[in-house]
Amino acid sequence: MSRQAVSRRRIPPVPRSVRGLDIRLVAVDLDGTLLNDSKQVSDQTLQAFGSVIDRGIRVVIASARPPRSVRQIYHTLKLDTWQINYNGALIWDEPNKQVIFHCPMPCERVRRLIDTARSRFPSVLVSCEILDRWYTDRFDPSYTTETGRMFKPDVIAGFDEFCNQPITKLLLLGDRGTIDSLESMLVAGNDGNVTIVRSDPEILQIMDKYVSKAAALQLVAEHYQVPMENVMAIGDAPNDVGIVKIAGVGVAMDNGSEVVKNVADWIAPSNNDHGVHAALVKFGLCD
Repeated sequence: MSRQAVSRRRIPPVPRSVRGLDIRLVAVDLDGTLLNDSKQVSDQTLQAFGSVIDRGIRVVIASARPPRSVRQIYHTLKLDTWQINYNGALIWDEPNKQVIFHCPMPCERVRRLIDTARSRFPSVLVSCEILDRWYTDRFDPSYTTETGRMFKPDVIAGFDEFCNQPITKLLLLGDRGTIDSLESMLVAGNDGNVTIVRSDPEILQIMDKYVSKAAALQLVAEHYQVPMENVMAIGDAPNDVGIVKIAGVGVAMDNGSEVVKNVADWIAPSNNDHGVHAALVKFGLCD
C-alpha cells in the first residue's frame, strides 16, 4: 500500500462545528506544510491557491523564515498580502518592502543568553537575525537553517560589533545532544522574557516573550477586517499550535507534531502528499 493511501486512511471527517464556514483568509506555514521535502510547492497546490485568490480569499504566509527566504515562494504564489516572519517577530509588507510590525529583544538580554550558551557549550553556533539581515561571529554550514542553505551571512564579526542593537531572533545551532541540553538549561532559566521554540532537532529559536505566530496572525487578520472565525490556519510544527488553535478552521499536517494534531479540526495528508491542496478542497476553497 502506498504512503499516500496509509496517510489518507487516518484522516478524520470534518467536524460538524467547522462545516460551511465562510473562510476569507488562509494562513499557511512553509516548511513541512506548504513545501514538500524537496522545498517545492506542488503544481496542483499552486493552481489551487490561484483559485483561492481568484475567489477573493487572502493568503498569508506564516513562517519562521526571514523575508529574504520567503520572497521566491511569495512571488510564485502571486501574493500581495502582508506576511508573518520569524514566528511573528516581524510582519512584513513585501510589495512595499516595508516593516509593519517588529518585536525584537533588547541587545543586553540577547548577549546574556549568548554568554550563557557559550560558557557551557563553546562550540555552539550563534546567529542573530536583525530585521532581514544575518549576523554571526562564526560561519559554519555544518548546522544551519533552510535560510542558511540559501544565503550567506551579511556580517561575520565579534558580538560587540552587532549585538548592540535590538535583535529580531537569536538562533543557537549544534548537534542534537548539545541543543537538547541547551534547551533544558535555557527553559529552566527563562525568566519569562523570551519565547524559546524548538522546531528542528539541531536549532533553538529565541524571540521576545510577546512573539508568536498567533499574535501576529490576529494583527494581520484585523488589518484585512477578517474575524478569526473566518480564518483557516495550516501548520505542522509546535510553533504552529497557536495559529491552528485560534483559527476558525485549524488544519494539521499528517507529518506534523502531535501537539499540533491535538488542537486541529482536521488532519490533512502529509506535505509530500499535497496536504495543503487537500485542505483547500475539503473546505470548499477550490475545486
